[in-house]
Amino acid sequence: MSPVAVAQSRRVSRQVNVDGIAIGGGAPVVVQSMTNTDTANAEATARQVHELWQAGSELVRITVDSPEAAAQVASIRARLDALGCAVPLIGDFHYNGHKLLSQFPDCARALAKYRINPGNVGHGRRRDEQFATMIEAAVRYGKPVRIGVNWGSLDPELLARLMDENAARSAPLGADEVMREALIRSAVDSAAQAEQLGLARERIVLSCKVSGVQELVAIYRELAGRCDYALHLGLTEAGMGSKGIVASSAAMAILLQEGIGDTIRVSLTPEPGGARTREVVVAQELLQTMGMRSFTPLVTACPGCGRTTSTLFQELAEKIQSYLRAQMPTWRASYSGVAEMRVAVMGCVVNGPGESKHADIGISLPGTNEYPVAPVYVDGEKTVTLKGERIAEEFQALVEEYVRRKYAPRSADARAAVALAAAPGGDAPRRIEVKSAS
Repeated sequence: MSPVAVAQSRRVSRQVNVDGIAIGGGAPVVVQSMTNTDTANAEATARQVHELWQAGSELVRITVDSPEAAAQVASIRARLDALGCAVPLIGDFHYNGHKLLSQFPDCARALAKYRINPGNVGHGRRRDEQFATMIEAAVRYGKPVRIGVNWGSLDPELLARLMDENAARSAPLGADEVMREALIRSAVDSAAQAEQLGLARERIVLSCKVSGVQELVAIYRELAGRCDYALHLGLTEAGMGSKGIVASSAAMAILLQEGIGDTIRVSLTPEPGGARTREVVVAQELLQTMGMRSFTPLVTACPGCGRTTSTLFQELAEKIQSYLRAQMPTWRASYSGVAEMRVAVMGCVVNGPGESKHADIGISLPGTNEYPVAPVYVDGEKTVTLKGERIAEEFQALVEEYVRRKYAPRSADARAAVALAAAPGGDAPRRIEVKSAS
């Protein structure tokens, strides 16, 4: 299926405005992430938010779990504004959000969106009252809300009621099916309650997160058919390293291909000392490899075999990929369409020339026992042959020259608009006009 066909088949949802970032309603799928700092430490949290934004996160969620954390949210927002970082902040509330939003109005105002988990806002009458307090704060301050249900913290009263109803059926459903129904009901019923409390349908995003790929696909297919709310996708605990990347990609790729999902997060457990920004890069690469967004030129490189015993092509591929990502902030501001550029770095004569010809610009390096030269192809035509110890630097210079020649320079006004509207990691315009009330 072509990228155009994928875009045309997207599920129709209500568009939600999160401080100028459009979610749903045909807008590009939005990438978001979450800090793992102590929010009470304003300096550390602002620094990590800024890093995530620089990596391309278009929304960033922060934990608001204590009075100390809530007291620092406005300061975090101010620090980010001083850095020129306009990324919307989402407050993640569990258990005591009704108290924090009431007691810290500066926090309530500084956040662009609230995340509420209906499974832990309280029980019985307290649940309804405390949920209402949070929704009323959202209405008062004009904030959208994500009603995010997790299977690890599902409303026990709702689950027990559905289990009892199921037991009374002539043909009871399996426990997994009842669990899925409980997740969906919790989200949809909570959204209906929020609307009754005055929160507009266009200010509601839903999510029903689990940790299993097949469970997530089944739940979101059903959820998508029952409502027109914007939907947030993600596994609740994807895992570490390649396992987390594979699980998140497998689950979300299926749903995105079916047109389901308006914003995504890849919830990776960072490896010791690993960068939190890794999850942002994975989310971008997922959308770009599916043809749904363009963030940065991607490098096509062969996996290597007995013909490529030298590590030269591996080192060059890594250098070029890092170089392209580092150059994108400058290129994005100056040239239109550069994020869609295709670059190939191939390791031998078998597929090297062919793949290089199919890229916008590509290089075919010599394999084992091959003549030590590297032909470069531009728009399908061989243009020059490189050799010697500075192939990487010379190829980078050719890429830079290609960008200047191939892509249309932006006007001064366009450059200013891109700087204002786009997070550093992306190229497509995502901000929408925010109109003041008459």
